[in-house]
Amino acid sequence: MANMDNSGKEKEAIQLMADADKKVKSSGSFLGGMFGGGNHKVEEACEMYCRAANMFKMAKNWSAAGNAFCKAARIHMQLQNKHDCATSFIDAGNAFKKSDPNEAIKCLNAAIDIYTDMGRFTIAAKHHISIAEIYESELVDIEKAIAHYEQAADYYKGEESNSSANKCLLKVGGYCAQLEQYQKAIEIYEQVGANTMDNPLLKYSAKEYFFKASLCHFIVDELNAKIAIEKYEEMFPAFSDSRECKLLKKLLEAHEEQNSEAFTEAVKEFDSISRLDQWHTTLLLRIKKTIQGEEGDLK
Repeated sequence: MANMDNSGKEKEAIQLMADADKKVKSSGSFLGGMFGGGNHKVEEACEMYCRAANMFKMAKNWSAAGNAFCKAARIHMQLQNKHDCATSFIDAGNAFKKSDPNEAIKCLNAAIDIYTDMGRFTIAAKHHISIAEIYESELVDIEKAIAHYEQAADYYKGEESNSSANKCLLKVGGYCAQLEQYQKAIEIYEQVGANTMDNPLLKYSAKEYFFKASLCHFIVDELNAKIAIEKYEEMFPAFSDSRECKLLKKLLEAHEEQNSEAFTEAVKEFDSISRLDQWHTTLLLRIKKTIQGEEGDLK
């Protein structure tokens, strides 16, 4: 029964769209309309597009909903209702997310342009994150996801929302390390680690960021890793006592001795108490390969 009801909604929405289109046309040319009360008609049409969009949503016709919200957005733009225009583009983007990720990104970008123009950088940042998430999950374009997380982080920093900025930067750091852009990852983890180590609530996280930076250093160069770990211990004494730091020292020793069994043992022992996620495991495997590679070369 519910389905029939919603397919009825779709028919109703299509009719409403047609009526709204007629209203826009009959308001005459926009200039003529502006001086001849056509404005009122256009505003009514705009409301009709929004109602139709919501009916399409009920019928789960996401593309039609997105298109209807876009029509409303364009009218708001012509009427100089900037805030309403941005809201309609966001509604359009959210509808398109379910059917056409590229269209969703276009709509969200259109809204971002309006918000930045109005100086609403925190809201713009939030929508950059939405775009980044579409690139991550739907379009699997990690480079583009990184760019949008970085833009969001910049806007948050400008508004002094440092913890929101750090969240975005940590996403960037994680991806950079996966893409073997270790230097950039190290800079991010060191920066966020230094920002968080003085905050009693975030102290626990700081050691995790220094651990991640150390792993990135380790892949690039073992000596660098040694120097970096000493630097982190000086900066942040709590790091010295951490299990992460003890693991790193065992790994450095195993690496120096070219002992891949000892390396694996140390990782297993750590993992049995604190589970290592996919990111850590990937980096640790890359480090271990440098041992086996060298071993292979020695034989």
